[in-house]
Amino acid sequence: MTDGRSVEELVVGVLGGTGPQGRGLAVRLAAAGQRVLLGSRDAERAGEVAAQVAERATAAAGGIEVSVTGGANVDVAGAADLVIVAVPYAGHADTIAELATPLAGKVVVDCVVPMAFDELGAYVLDVPEGSAAQQAAALLPDSHVVGAFHHLSARLLEDLSRPTLDGDVMVVGDVREATDTVQALAGRLPGMRGIYAGRLRNARQVEALTINLVSVNRRYKAHAGIRVTDV
Repeated sequence: MTDGRSVEELVVGVLGGTGPQGRGLAVRLAAAGQRVLLGSRDAERAGEVAAQVAERATAAAGGIEVSVTGGANVDVAGAADLVIVAVPYAGHADTIAELATPLAGKVVVDCVVPMAFDELGAYVLDVPEGSAAQQAAALLPDSHVVGAFHHLSARLLEDLSRPTLDGDVMVVGDVREATDTVQALAGRLPGMRGIYAGRLRNARQVEALTINLVSVNRRYKAHAGIRVTDV
């Protein structure tokens, strides 16, 4: 899975890395010293965004050079040790289905939220498999799928004027080594903790909680996260 290496040694790929959530996770992880590969359907666009992320992360790291490169999703999936899926839900299944082979044997972190909007605001979409993370697991039978990073504001992730984030990352999955690894990765984000929150079958309510946070943000003009108490 990770061959016993510490999380600091892992190369992290971000599929959908040119979007707000993927880009935000990439810049924060890179600033923390993680080697990051940024993936997109458009390899040229991925390279352009990766250069921007690297410049911003280097500045946030006090001038210490960071490692961020871009490429096509399939190349990133093959080269990374651990992969975060941050694509829009509309393209979730199609993107993942094409990457089953390069993702085999790897930890795959799904942070996708099946969400839509109407005149009443945000609402959760029904997923036949139960959740986006379970859909990923069904399409990636040889990978170790973990659900995490759903509740982090993309705007706050990208706002490097805030060196410390305030919140916890709820982590769900069925393989202890995989969830431990993702918890440790979450802990690399300043101010954050990774908190185990159950089996992958519990991913639906973790994903859906994001919709409640969107409603909080709209009412209070905030960028809300969550904090688990007494842990």
